[in-house]
Amino acid sequence: MDHKSPMRSRTRRGAAAALTVLTAAALGAAGAGASNAGAAAPQQRQIASSVLGTDHRITLTALRSAEDGYAASVRLQVYTRSDGAWKESDRVTVGDVDGWFWYPLTGTGAVCRFSTASTEPAPLTVSLLVTPSIGCSDPVHYVVKEGRVYAG
Repeated sequence: MDHKSPMRSRTRRGAAAALTVLTAAALGAAGAGASNAGAAAPQQRQIASSVLGTDHRITLTALRSAEDGYAASVRLQVYTRSDGAWKESDRVTVGDVDGWFWYPLTGTGAVCRFSTASTEPAPLTVSLLVTPSIGCSDPVHYVVKEGRVYAG
């Protein structure tokens, strides 16, 4: 006769339950690590670029918020040609940090106005789509002088 003791059944069930909990914890930790790894580098997309003569390049880049997937910031960067390569010489945030909406910024018609001139100092005007129903932002004016950005 094969009799299973109640103690042996409970031990097996306890071991199986403990193994299930450990496996779930390990999978949860692995999943958390994977999602944190993606959060380390925010999604970004260049939305406009202009080269001024042979000396300066200006870019506008949308940066998706790490805290709110619908929010974004806009970074304006100035690059200066040095030793045959473009090197960043200045950067500013257009508007407020996370003050824009990601989807309008990265969609069709996102840049309402991006104008500049190859003069020294170079005037720069930026207007971006807030939302399709609201329309474009008020223009923001800057001046690029010797590779640096100033409020205009």
